[in-house]
Amino acid sequence: MLALLAVAVFAGGFLIGSRGQAATLAPGSYEDPLVSQSYLEQFIELMVVELAAGQRLEGGAGTQIIVRSGQARAIGSASGGMCDVTSGKDLANNERIAANHLLLVPRADGRGILAESKLWVMVRGVYTIK
Repeated sequence: MLALLAVAVFAGGFLIGSRGQAATLAPGSYEDPLVSQSYLEQFIELMVVELAAGQRLEGGAGTQIIVRSGQARAIGSASGGMCDVTSGKDLANNERIAANHLLLVPRADGRGILAESKLWVMVRGVYTIK
């Protein structure tokens, strides 16, 4: 019984000590860095992009894409396809993309979309058009 009490006191002291330490982080320090507004906006802003037939939009890791109008196909890589978050499935290379579905690019390895016709897409994150 005494051992159980000692363990409970030790655990309680550890939790209280951890909470006290977390509250002492200084804003802007290495442990709690500040982020500039322009840096944050490049990842939060949803851009509207027009693609001509035959153009490719390749996304960086974590880039989100929504096809608003036109026909597009997924561009996969040797590591796999893109995640269609709306339908909950992985799109293989050259698979048709449904309009208004949220797509997620998992890695910056050339994955993205290929425009089969004039295309309007919304993009959040880093991307290149080829």
